[in-house]
Amino acid sequence: MAAGKPVIRADHLSVRYEGEGVAVDALKDVTFEVEQGEFIVVLGPSGSGKSTLLNIVGGMDKPTGGEIWYKDRELTGYTADQLSDYRKDVVGFVFQFFNLIPSLNAVENVELAASIVKEHMDPKEVLAMVGLGGRERHFPAQLSGGEQQRVSIARAIVKKPDLLLCDEPTGALDSKNSVAIVKLLLEVGRSLNCPVMTITHNAEMVRVADRVFHMKDGRLQRITVNEHPCQAEELDW
Repeated sequence: MAAGKPVIRADHLSVRYEGEGVAVDALKDVTFEVEQGEFIVVLGPSGSGKSTLLNIVGGMDKPTGGEIWYKDRELTGYTADQLSDYRKDVVGFVFQFFNLIPSLNAVENVELAASIVKEHMDPKEVLAMVGLGGRERHFPAQLSGGEQQRVSIARAIVKKPDLLLCDEPTGALDSKNSVAIVKLLLEVGRSLNCPVMTITHNAEMVRVADRVFHMKDGRLQRITVNEHPCQAEELDW
C-alpha cells in the first residue's frame, strides 16, 4: 500500500432513503480510506450496502450524512454538474452487464468514451492492452461475454482514470473468463497505478485483494488486510 494522501477518504458516511412513511438506511456510519494503487474488494451479500457505497465513491449519489473526499476535494457539497465532471474526469466504471452500444464496434465504443475527455490514451492501443488487438472492428454481438467485458474495461481506462470502480465485473461470466477478467483488472491497476475497488458477493475474490471491506446491513463491519495476495490464476472459481 502506497503512503501519502489517500485518493478517497470517507468519514462517517450514511445514506437514508425515505418514501411513503418508510425509511431505509442503506449506509450507516461508514469510514475508510483508499490509497494509491490498492486493489480493494468490497464483499457482502445482496442488500449489504455495497452498491450504495460504490455509488457514493463514484459520484453517482450523495450521502445524507458524513463526508466523502477525493484527495483534497470534498465531494459532499458538489453540485450535479460538478459530480458529472468528477465522474467524467476522475472515475472509470466497469459494470456487470457491459453496457456497450450494440451499433458501435469495439474501437468505436472506446473512442466514444475517449471523446469526452481532453487527454486520453489511443483507443486501439488500449484494446491491444486488454487483449483485443485485431478485434477492433468486431461489434458486441460478434464478441464473447469475456471479450465484451474487456471492451468495457478498455472504455473505462482509455481516459486514464484516477480511480477504477467495478460493479460485479465477473457476475455475468463463466469461471474461465472470470479469472481472466480479475487478472486483467489487477494488471490495469498496476499499469495505471490507480486504486481499483470491486464489489462482489463472491468470497473467492478476496484472495487477490490488498484489503477487503466486509459489508453487512449497511455497515462496514471490518477491514481485513491480505498480507500475501494470490495470483488470479490461483483462484478456484
